[in-house]
Amino acid sequence: METIIVVDDSRVFLHRARKALEDKYQVLTTLSAVKMFELIAEVTPDLILLDIHMPEMDGFAVIEKLKKDERTARIPVVFLTSSTDEAIEARGFELGAVDYVTKPFSSAVLLNRIATHLHIDGLIKKRTKRIERLKNSTLSVIADMVESRDKVTGGHIERTSGYIRILIDAMNDRSVYAEEMALWDFDTIVSSARMHDVGKIAISDLILNKPGKLTPEEMETMRTHVSEGEMIINRIIAKVYDGDGEGEEDDTGAFLQHAKTFAGYHHERWDGSGYPYGLKGLNIPLQGRIMAIADVYDALVSARPYKVPFSCEQANKIIERDSGTAFDPALASVFLKIKDAFALVVNDGTQR
Repeated sequence: METIIVVDDSRVFLHRARKALEDKYQVLTTLSAVKMFELIAEVTPDLILLDIHMPEMDGFAVIEKLKKDERTARIPVVFLTSSTDEAIEARGFELGAVDYVTKPFSSAVLLNRIATHLHIDGLIKKRTKRIERLKNSTLSVIADMVESRDKVTGGHIERTSGYIRILIDAMNDRSVYAEEMALWDFDTIVSSARMHDVGKIAISDLILNKPGKLTPEEMETMRTHVSEGEMIINRIIAKVYDGDGEGEEDDTGAFLQHAKTFAGYHHERWDGSGYPYGLKGLNIPLQGRIMAIADVYDALVSARPYKVPFSCEQANKIIERDSGTAFDPALASVFLKIKDAFALVVNDGTQR
């Protein structure tokens, strides 16, 4: 059963609205916007019926706040008003309202309006899920292409995705860089991290799969996978948004921007000695600082033609030792608290 939140400063109206809707929907009513936001912290409604004229915070201020929060931005909002002012209606639609219902209302009209918008919202959600599946399928194909060419680092993409999920969940639990992560969708972050080595598509097989250490010249070529990855994702962004930038704040735009950041900054070092930009400390995007730990950890515990794998305990000690030089010390501290979870990814045969 869908959930409707009704917000109005009139108890009489709230009673009428509940009576009209309760046979078909779960109805939650509140007298103020402040209480509504407290409700939404616990329950995500399928639709909000919102009075425009309320004390403390009017309906326009409420919808602006809803639209700025990624978690609530897509909830359909139907305004309730006794006004017939076209300018008021126009402002509401500009702010993202899907409809107006005039008070006093007819129960039949209210039910029909809500049913229509819930149906439309359901179709949009289905379309969004299809697009998400398409995006993830395309991503998997690209990631598999990178992995299939690089015979040295089999399973690297899957393992680093696992490490990223563990690390950002632990950061979130401990409020580490909470402000920077406030608008992140963690599923999007984990998916986009799979693209961090996409630039290896541009590296010769002779270098990518060389059975031994690379020469200094070959190493310089290998390092170009970072800038190549950025350029590849920039070309995708240009194709998707046709160069006008419109829509780049949607889910796909966020995914691509995160992917580009992972690709371009995962070899920067906290002390500024990394590449390609030589950024230092907090000037390195957070995605790059997170991936630096996941990427190095996996390289340490994995077998290479020129080295045997380190144990998880040895890898832990190296990351602890290089905290403040190679790695963000705040992230290294979080890692050391959840290092056993990383070891589980390494030891899980399905990850190899």
